[in-house]
Amino acid sequence: MAIRVMCECGATYDLKDEFGGKTGQCPQCGAVIQVPAAPTPSEGADPIFDRDKFLLRQKHLAITSQKYYVHDEDGNPILYVERPHHLLRTLLAVLAAIATTAAVGLFFAVLGALLGVTGEASALEMMFVVLAVLGTVAAGFAVGVLCIKKRHVTLYRDDTKQERLLDILQHRKFHFLTGTYTVRDADEKPLAILRKHYIYNIFRKRWYCHKPDWQLLCTVKEDSLILSLLRRYLRPLSALLRTNFIFTDPQTGDVLGEFNRKFTILDRYVLDMSADPTRKIDRRVAVAVGVMLDTGEKR
Repeated sequence: MAIRVMCECGATYDLKDEFGGKTGQCPQCGAVIQVPAAPTPSEGADPIFDRDKFLLRQKHLAITSQKYYVHDEDGNPILYVERPHHLLRTLLAVLAAIATTAAVGLFFAVLGALLGVTGEASALEMMFVVLAVLGTVAAGFAVGVLCIKKRHVTLYRDDTKQERLLDILQHRKFHFLTGTYTVRDADEKPLAILRKHYIYNIFRKRWYCHKPDWQLLCTVKEDSLILSLLRRYLRPLSALLRTNFIFTDPQTGDVLGEFNRKFTILDRYVLDMSADPTRKIDRRVAVAVGVMLDTGEKR
């Protein structure tokens, strides 16, 4: 795989791996260039991830699942991604929550009648009403969450789904302030933990990518605060307001990669990690982040 080198004069070159770690001279300006070491494939990673650019393309009108094909730069499919909707299970969870709310509400109504609660403004009666309402809502919510299924994401080699390459596992069924996911390889070895904070997302969507030991590996956020706000609150124009995501090194602030939208009929996104030639970010983790930026943010 080629090593991309940029000179101070702005010229870029793609060099063979054998030049990694050496110095050379820029043909344009004559300056001495230090070539970074050749990237080494991640341990245990499938060769299919040994690249810097991935094209993500969602299959629309897929009712039961969000489905994607990930392509290489030449447009050849290399991965198949599936995130089930669990529509029937979700419908049953909603019905169970409604039934539970009705049953608990009826229980409190009967109990109130037996206790002689009239709903007047006495302190004890008001307390009973408040507890009844909170208990009814809590019971319905708890049953709904209990019945619903987690929406894990699975990456396969192709759409036959015979060979699983990656999993993105949702930690909790219901996310309150933060959402967390674990990225695992085919041997179920944790590769990274992805986390997002919903309060921050009100202003600017961002994700945090951690190593399995919770050491922060990179942050991924929209590259423009202004565009991100306009895109949220000017819905009719949101499709015209292009907002990309950038991968940033938390220690240096350097850009390690980008997730960019391309205006095509098929609504394609490009995950470009060329700015990370030393592979600080495992390309399997980068692809997982790209998928969650798409499916997790409901673009």
